[in-house]
Amino acid sequence: MNPCKRKKEIDIQNIIFDLGGVILNISYEKTILAFKKLGMSDFDNFFTQAAQSQLFDRLDKGSISSDDFRKELREFTGLNPTDYQIDEAWNAMLLDMPPERVALLQNVRQNYRTYLLSNTNAIHYPVYMEYMSRTFGIDDLAHLFEKQYLSYQMGMRKPDKEIYNTVVSENGLDPEKTLFIDDSRQHVLGARDAGLHALWLDVERFSVESLFNDDYRLKGVVRKMMKG
Repeated sequence: MNPCKRKKEIDIQNIIFDLGGVILNISYEKTILAFKKLGMSDFDNFFTQAAQSQLFDRLDKGSISSDDFRKELREFTGLNPTDYQIDEAWNAMLLDMPPERVALLQNVRQNYRTYLLSNTNAIHYPVYMEYMSRTFGIDDLAHLFEKQYLSYQMGMRKPDKEIYNTVVSENGLDPEKTLFIDDSRQHVLGARDAGLHALWLDVERFSVESLFNDDYRLKGVVRKMMKG
């Protein structure tokens, strides 16, 4: 009788975190409502978490300036809000970062190599960095990770395979030992296509803190969630 073969244990040594939704609390609905108050009644028809219009993709990739983004948004809507009004509406989605999440990131680094990979842009970035500095005295999110990767600085965005490959290759990571955590399913699927283990974090049910035990190691249940 042939001996039973044990399933190979997944040995996670590296974790790549998403920012918005996973680390920083956000609300897409607040931005949608803010733009509707500016008269853009159909704003949610061309902006959702799952599928942004090319205008927002280009902003995330840094292929369009903040000024041109505002200009094209006005042209697209036929309305004429001020730069300040556009930025306030666009930034309305940015909420807070619980102190325990900052502590989590600082401690998880004792057990794993950690990275930040975020689709973000030149309008959002200064706002949440000002919040981090004012609230936690942290003037750069890179302090919480081995390295941060921001889409608008890289010229690429999730879920394109090239952005995951860049993080892996620049840091000499083994994809089989690397876990990516994101709250958007399409980004999780993109990471899996790039050969990474990936977990969709359903933020309606779980927080990123719930994935780790008191020793700041991934819980066993995470392996089941990686398949979702």
